Amino acid sequence: MQYDTVDAVTFGRSLRGLGINLLVQDAQRSIAFLTEVFGMTAHQPTRDFAILTYGDAVFQIHADATYHAHPLPSLLPESGPRGGGVELRLYGCDPDAAAARAEAAGGLILQGATDKPHGLREAVILDPDGFAWVPGRAL
Repeated sequence: MQYDTVDAVTFGRSLRGLGINLLVQDAQRSIAFLTEVFGMTAHQPTRDFAILTYGDAVFQIHADATYHAHPLPSLLPESGPRGGGVELRLYGCDPDAAAARAEAAGGLILQGATDKPHGLREAVILDPDGFAWVPGRAL
């Protein structure tokens, strides 16, 4: 699928399995953070939306304002992290390099790159909306 040119209806009808859509305060800020820190590719980025890819994974981000008629925004915290209890894991992503880029891009290093007993080296990085991204590589 050509994510840069696909129309909304065709894209929506193509989705299968588990889908992730993150509601963010500032879509342009999130797009910049995710592409700069993790090397994701943003497709059709606008002020309010983007399709993002990382390897074979595809997900979306929407600015809060695009969900004005949806019940979900009423549950969002007014401050603090939005993604408490959820880790968004990026396998094959160098945690040392991502952590080094994250601070400059406005992220918070919750846990620096660490060798874990399950055979991965990982970091935990909060993006500006408070979502926890875990870049990891096999040891």
